[in-house]
Amino acid sequence: MEKFLKEKASRRAFLTKGCLFLTSFGIYPGFFDSLTKKAWAKRDTLSLREAMFYKRLANNIVQCGVCFRGCILKEGERSFCRNKENMDGRLYNLVYGRPSAVHVDPIEKEPSLHMLPGTNILCFGTAGCNFRCKFCQNWHLSQRSIEEMEYTYDLLPEEAVKIAIKKRIPTISFTYNEPTSFYEYVYDIARLAKKRGLRILWHSNGGMNPEPLKELLKYTDAVTIDLKGFTNKFYQDTSSAKLEPVLRTLKIIREEGRWLEIVNLHIPTLNDNPDDVKKMCLWIKENLGEYTPLHFSRFFPAYKLTNLPPTPIKKLEQAYKIAKGVGLEYVTIGNVPGHKHNSTFCSNCGKRLIHRIHFTVETNNLTEGKCKFCGHKIPGIWK
Repeated sequence: MEKFLKEKASRRAFLTKGCLFLTSFGIYPGFFDSLTKKAWAKRDTLSLREAMFYKRLANNIVQCGVCFRGCILKEGERSFCRNKENMDGRLYNLVYGRPSAVHVDPIEKEPSLHMLPGTNILCFGTAGCNFRCKFCQNWHLSQRSIEEMEYTYDLLPEEAVKIAIKKRIPTISFTYNEPTSFYEYVYDIARLAKKRGLRILWHSNGGMNPEPLKELLKYTDAVTIDLKGFTNKFYQDTSSAKLEPVLRTLKIIREEGRWLEIVNLHIPTLNDNPDDVKKMCLWIKENLGEYTPLHFSRFFPAYKLTNLPPTPIKKLEQAYKIAKGVGLEYVTIGNVPGHKHNSTFCSNCGKRLIHRIHFTVETNNLTEGKCKFCGHKIPGIWK
């Protein structure tokens, strides 16, 4: 894997110094376009994937339909996520086959704690995002355009799937930046991966529109959603986004029967009000079910939000108690290595099922998805 990535990185560095390169041809047309028209176009020396789920309007104007923003773009304009551009009245994805991050991670890092514990995931990320989170840990990817990347890899969907199979990695994950912003790449990899028996996981801010969301969920096993806060003010002030589309996404994932886990990055003074935390937990219980895992993650200063201290552990423990108090069964605390509640406990007998230290699984007391001690069935993906 390491050798492969070095070869790809050096190749990209070589190409960006002046050598001509072309990626392969795409296979899916724009959603609102005729199936007989080509899904790719050339711009300078690049081949580009035509976007899915967009409308062609009058005067060569297009409207992207993948996320809640619905960007309306004149010729030459780019979407809010920086990854879509109107070229001659058609919308193209600029980062298709050009990931800026390819890594093997433990699945616990996602976090996805009720899915194949102790296994690895093959992760892909690109430039761009449809949010502007001031606290983003991966801002060097998410808050940049493809031109601002120091390097990218040439990696078409077929190659991505082959890597996972060769390395015997059971799950492909789309993470680091927002999968919505490289939707077509995610979609094509997911379709191919499912045909080869791989699992698909993605970590999202939840801003995807219902139609593309449902289409992608056809090829998805599990989703981790960041529920960043529970007020519109927080979403607007810190992420230039909205809460309602995220809540809608959570409901759809549950309705479609895909495994769902939720992460709440707990930021001092901004989204840690106990009343709001309780409202959030009650909403999760009432709309998604008490068995939906909720992870409270510790904030550390990053990007444009460096004036605040790391989250006090007591605040995380307070949030944990609130969540358990309203009846959520599987609540954890993240980014605090060694904390007791980084582990998963049986909701029936209370014994520790999966003992974790940060991203490492020390012991796993599940037998065929059931508690080894009392036989209680634990929801999740275990094989």
